[in-house]
Amino acid sequence: MSIKSVDERRLREVALTPDEYRAILEQLKRAPNEVELGMLGVLWSEHCSYKSSKALLRRLPSSGPGVVQGPGENAGAVEIGDGWAAVFKVESHNHPSAIEPYQGAATGVGGIIRDVIAMGARPIALLNSLRFGPMPASSRHFEGVVAGIGGYGNCIGIPTVGGEVYFEECYANNPLVNAMCVGLVRTDQLMRARAEGTGNSLVLVGADTGRDGIHGASFASLELDERSSERRPAVQVGNPFLEKCLLEACMDLSHTDAVIAIQDLGAAGLTSAVAECAGRVDGAGARIDVARVPRRERGMTPYDVMLSESQERMLVVVQRGREREVESIFEAWDLTSAAIGEVTGDGLLTVFDGRDEVARLPVKLLTDGAPMRRLVGFAPEPPYGLDVDALPPPADPGASLLRLLASPNLTSRRGLFRRYDHMVGDSTVIAPGGDAAMLRVKGTRLGLAMTTDCNARYCHLDPHLGAQLAVAEAARNIVATGARPLAVTDCLNFANPDRPEVYWELEEAVAGLAHACRLLDLPVVSGNVSLYNDSNGESAIYPTPVIGMVGVIDDYEKRLGAGLRVEGDFVLMIGSTHNDLGGSEYLKVEHGHVAGRPPALDLTREKAVHRLILAAAQSGYLHSAHDCAEGGMLVGLAECCLLGGIGVRCPAVRPEPPLRLDAAFFAESPSRFIVSAASRAMPEMQSLARRHNVELSLLGLAGGDSIEFEGQLKVSLAELRAAWESMVAV
Repeated sequence: MSIKSVDERRLREVALTPDEYRAILEQLKRAPNEVELGMLGVLWSEHCSYKSSKALLRRLPSSGPGVVQGPGENAGAVEIGDGWAAVFKVESHNHPSAIEPYQGAATGVGGIIRDVIAMGARPIALLNSLRFGPMPASSRHFEGVVAGIGGYGNCIGIPTVGGEVYFEECYANNPLVNAMCVGLVRTDQLMRARAEGTGNSLVLVGADTGRDGIHGASFASLELDERSSERRPAVQVGNPFLEKCLLEACMDLSHTDAVIAIQDLGAAGLTSAVAECAGRVDGAGARIDVARVPRRERGMTPYDVMLSESQERMLVVVQRGREREVESIFEAWDLTSAAIGEVTGDGLLTVFDGRDEVARLPVKLLTDGAPMRRLVGFAPEPPYGLDVDALPPPADPGASLLRLLASPNLTSRRGLFRRYDHMVGDSTVIAPGGDAAMLRVKGTRLGLAMTTDCNARYCHLDPHLGAQLAVAEAARNIVATGARPLAVTDCLNFANPDRPEVYWELEEAVAGLAHACRLLDLPVVSGNVSLYNDSNGESAIYPTPVIGMVGVIDDYEKRLGAGLRVEGDFVLMIGSTHNDLGGSEYLKVEHGHVAGRPPALDLTREKAVHRLILAAAQSGYLHSAHDCAEGGMLVGLAECCLLGGIGVRCPAVRPEPPLRLDAAFFAESPSRFIVSAASRAMPEMQSLARRHNVELSLLGLAGGDSIEFEGQLKVSLAELRAAWESMVAV
């Protein structure tokens, strides 16, 4: 049992370390053959085993009264009412998108859709969270990713209703492409991917298997370097039209009880799909014959078939004797299907190629055998400090506002959203461009709100606080629509955890995420970890824990938009403002710094503000609501005016010390909303504010064609729009 017989280059190819290979020898009591080594390599990769992060993820709250399915399945699910559950998950496709932007993004969308389909749910919406380097140098990544997302989502007929895009130097070589999918299913029809019932058939359906994507999971578990372009074959190729047929066929399967489970073939392909299905059932195993797998290329070996990550494929567990019934459904959608094996009770995954046995491995060795890595984190030197008092006062707040609106991180995303079909399906009632999107649940009054959020600058400056702020902002975006936040899915994007400062960032971010979710009663029901997002040991990304969130409103007719709606309305600030300029867009744009401490967050106050907004929305007091976030009050107010086409007239801002004037305009203090209400609703709003112990202040009156603060600034909506819509066309 010596490692000397294995070429270390071969181990690197399958992303195994010498110590991990020794662990395989000890557990198997023999040396694995080539096929077995490849299978173990992909399932023991960071991408599949979470060997560096699993211990940390156990800290996250994952249960609650509405949770139907927590982590451990293809996606999470929560009850939303009227017998419906929302199924959702966010995942990364960062490394493939760095090498092949269009296909990397497109297949990321396809993969997350199949995760939702595998739960028996119909996908109804897509969202994304994207990070790129500065333009125009990063235009290849940016344009390719946007085209891939639009191309796949538009063709399959699922609306892309929301997302976020940021540009920072640290993402120049390591773009982040996170895709989220939301689906609906009746709670009594939710499926789990469990290979139950010895003798039941394993049926592979969808695209023929090719060599694309081999070692894709291993590739996603390594740093990018100058040789990464050689791994282009590890990037999958998508076919959204085939996936549409696969989607509809899987929906038709709900009409028969012949199907036990459905599992997506994603990372690690057939190896992962079969092993994970069996691994969820004590003592279960599987026997498959790769000779039965439909192929699109000649000369494919068992190794190729087991590790291929060809897209648009699903594994279906079918009751023995009812295979023909299921195959007829696939035939109706012109899909290729083949019974490739059966469930066993021996706890082994046995692979044949015709009569020849080519692999025999314990399922638990594949799914749970990877040695967990015990990494040590050390806090790095604190980022550049900030002396707020040393900042010069803004010479011209109106000019600063225009520069902020024109900054790449704050400009209108209309140029992107117009590439995505966000109305297909006829359910979108709040379109992208505001705080959160919302879709109606057909046949009910329910509205399902959804968003993705993360300010990675905050996480760079303080990962613990930054992660909390990401959760809080996502919740505010849901609340701004009038919906109650329900649950979270996360995508933890970090650099190389072997570096102590990066592992410390991961530890701190997970701790912050857990703390915020507990205090805001938000279970984390699904998610993904993406590590090694750096290049050549340098150029590490900011820690970027993306938060996906869903919420529900009992009557979507009571939903709120972000734009001002009625001239003469009172425009109010809910919440208080402090000198929170650390990590702000104002500080970066006007002073060239990413520095200081992120805004302080009081989660008890955050929760109180949410309750006030929801009570006011339910009672019909509000005409609009908008989260006050990046860019501060003045940028938030400008967005309200631009989205509604109505200006606002305000008295001069006279902040009481120690609050500074630039902070009053541009600080990014959390737990704040800009809302509008009719004058007759003011007594009720003031009463609600007192009851919830939340600050309420008058900003001004809606009306006119400009933003005006008496004696301080006056900028026309036309000037604001010209700056806001200056984002480079795509």
